[in-house]
Formats: sequence, structure tokens, C-alpha cells
Amino acid sequence: MKAYSLVLCLVLCLVPALPYAQTRPDALSEYRSGNYERAVAICKDEITANKRNLDAHVVICWSLIRLHRYGEALVYARQGRGISLYDPRIIEILGEISYYEGHNIEALQYFQEYINLAPEGLRIETVYYFLGEIYIRLGRFRHADIALSTAVHWQPGNALWWTRLAYARENAGELQEAVVAYQRALALNSQLVDARRGLNRARQSLGSRR
Repeated sequence: MKAYSLVLCLVLCLVPALPYAQTRPDALSEYRSGNYERAVAICKDEITANKRNLDAHVVICWSLIRLHRYGEALVYARQGRGISLYDPRIIEILGEISYYEGHNIEALQYFQEYINLAPEGLRIETVYYFLGEIYIRLGRFRHADIALSTAVHWQPGNALWWTRLAYARENAGELQEAVVAYQRALALNSQLVDARRGLNRARQSLGSRR
């Protein structure tokens, strides 16, 4: 009888906690669902409760970047780096913010640091894509070729990235390789206007060489 009473007591104690556990706001779930404003609000509450909550700093930065609020994201990213100097997520976030704000050299440094820390990290393919875009901005097309080739190695089904790789190769004078990449992009998405135009352009340039 005593054992039964003890079990009953434990069950009754646990019941009130279950609704709270089920309804507790989840910032990451909101972010993944595209509810970025909601994710930001939840993260702000979590950071107010615990200023060293690194995960909350990461998710709020991801959400603010999606909302194009880069200045606000930078504040939280810097706070996050103060919590953990070598967290790859924060370093990648700082790279993205720098990229979107046009600070190319600073972005390169952050992305290269990310690669050194997490060569197979969850954002590695995106980091190489950003590197490729930065090298295109800087007119360093062979470097862009290497970076974007690595990006599509990690994510071979991304038609846009194949188009950008083809563009880098085209501008580097590697026309035959550009044609191959444009064709791959169009095989993945035949509606890509930039890839169709690029393919025609690269073929014409090849023809003029003969």
C-alpha cells in the first residue's frame, strides 16, 4: 500500500509539469518554420533569463539575418563570441553578416576560420558558396572556381550554385568547363534564365576561338 501511494504521489507531481513542457516556446522550431520574428522574441526572453545562453544567441542571429537586420544580428553575434570565442556557429554568422554588409575581406577571414575549426561542419557547403561569391566580387575567378566547386561537391543538387560556378569558370577563361557547369545547372532546373544565357554565351565564345 505504501509503495502504491508513493507511485501515485510521483505521478501527481509530474502531471502539472507536462503541459508546460509541451507548450514551452521553442525558438529553433520557430526559426525552422520560418517564423523569424517569433524566434527573435523567444530568444530575447531566453537571453534576458540567462545572458550566457549561447544557443539563444545563435538562433536569434540566424533569425535576424533572415530578416535582413544585420546590425542587430551583429550585436548578438559579438555577445555570443564573448561567451565562446571559437564556436563555429558564431564565427559563420559573423562571416555572413560581413558578407551581406559588403565587408569582403572581413567575411573571408571569418569563413576561413570556420573552415579551420569545422572542416565538415553543418554549414560548410554554405561557407564555400559565400567564399565563391566573395571571390567573384573581387574578380578572383579561379579562387571562386575552387570554392564553388567545393560547395557543389557538398551540395550537388543546387542548380543556382552550379550556375555561379559556371559563371566563375567562364570569367576565368575556362569555357569548356563553364559549359559543363551550365549544363548541369539546367539539368537540375531548366527554368534558370541566367544558366541558359550563360550557356549560350560560353558556347559562342568557344565558337569564336575556333
